[in-house]
Amino acid sequence: MKLVRFGAPGSERPGLIDAEGKLRDLSYHVPDITGHHLSDEALARIASIDVKTLSLIEEEVRFGPPISSVGKMICVGLNYTDHAKEAGLAIPTEPLLFLKGCSPTGPNDAIAMPPNATHCDWEVELAIVIGKHGLHIDQAHALEHVAGYCVLNDFTEREFQLNRAGQWTKGKSFPGFSPLGPWLVTRDEVREPGKLRLWLDVNGTRRQDGSTQNLIFDVPFMVAYLSQFMALNPGDIIATGTPAGVGAGHKPDPIFLTDGDCISLGIEGLGTQTQHIVAWEKRPKPWL
Repeated sequence: MKLVRFGAPGSERPGLIDAEGKLRDLSYHVPDITGHHLSDEALARIASIDVKTLSLIEEEVRFGPPISSVGKMICVGLNYTDHAKEAGLAIPTEPLLFLKGCSPTGPNDAIAMPPNATHCDWEVELAIVIGKHGLHIDQAHALEHVAGYCVLNDFTEREFQLNRAGQWTKGKSFPGFSPLGPWLVTRDEVREPGKLRLWLDVNGTRRQDGSTQNLIFDVPFMVAYLSQFMALNPGDIIATGTPAGVGAGHKPDPIFLTDGDCISLGIEGLGTQTQHIVAWEKRPKPWL
């Protein structure tokens, strides 16, 4: 299934994308899509609904983040061999972890740069959505704890991240820095999360073009590994890292985003996103 939330910010309704790619309204059956609706049992109940009985939404709508009330956003840094190489850093022997301290936004919402930001950068990532509580999960059963997968832009202000001391979280957590979606694709439709192509364009120029085959630590390993240090709960998100091609790694000189730029990104089978970058003073009102 492809589960979505659609409508104005703060007033999204649950829906799904049918076999013909059309949007159907789920709000008669579930009030929203939260961690409570991501268990295998809850997803099976949604899957059992006769899609033809769901109202067809034919007008153009905004897609919000496909999950409401997200719990933790846990990120894995330098998790692609090519990205570690472009950063000039050694391949990690254990996953490098940090937290992203902002709520997800819609996949096509504008991104407002923080005041005085000068080093805004892009990162297309595969996001794992947890559907079942787990602690000290056996790697052999790790995927049983996964509800599905999404596209994530792990948007970053590099000067905040690298030059302001401390953890990377500072550069990852400004409101709007986590576009998620357009939909949550349940794990039964993503048979091989380690073989997905992912890409990102800036102003029509391809900047990232990679594959999850180049992950240093794969999906089952990351789920099991993280559960050694913290409980994973339904609605938690794991951002799995980005391939080579970020602006900070561009040679001979880095490239950073500015007012008016446009980012387009996607992952095979998981949909696409488009965001326009706006200066802080041009941010949509009301802001997040």
